[in-house]
Amino acid sequence: MRDHQLSTRIITVTAVLMAMNIIMSTSVLSVPVPGGHMYLNDVIIVTAAVLLEPFYAFLVGGVGAFIGDMLFYPTPMFVSLAVHGLQAVVISLFVHRWMKSRPVPASLVGAVVGWVITFTGYTLGRAFIYSTPAYAVAKFPFQVLQTAVGSALALLLCWKCGVVKLYKKQFGEEA
Repeated sequence: MRDHQLSTRIITVTAVLMAMNIIMSTSVLSVPVPGGHMYLNDVIIVTAAVLLEPFYAFLVGGVGAFIGDMLFYPTPMFVSLAVHGLQAVVISLFVHRWMKSRPVPASLVGAVVGWVITFTGYTLGRAFIYSTPAYAVAKFPFQVLQTAVGSALALLLCWKCGVVKLYKKQFGEEA
């Protein structure tokens, strides 16, 4: 019975975080920058990756970003699926598998690797989608800033504001 309840809770948390990612993908909640908007969904993606196992982190990061783009700006939706999905999985693997005994440094290392994945993936993806590396290069500083700010805010929420502690209290140490 406990496994069923735990699975239901994890699915619910995943769905709520995915919905938050979709909401944060809208231009209403973005910061205008030259040539577009800077979105804050990295906060949700990194938080989900710290809290959840890789599969659920992928659902929040990749599928959530894909749906958000599909609803609001579909051109880069497959880039978002791949890039944010990989970002979330890598961070989650650092926290839950590779450096499990040291979750705070693991989340920091994972966030830095995820940061590189995100700005590299979006730069290459934009160059391919828009057939112009110049557009991708113009957006590069804002992509770096977006990912850095999102990752920093997520890590502060997780470790300084106690989100991880609350999550573990609710779900137990095995979660």
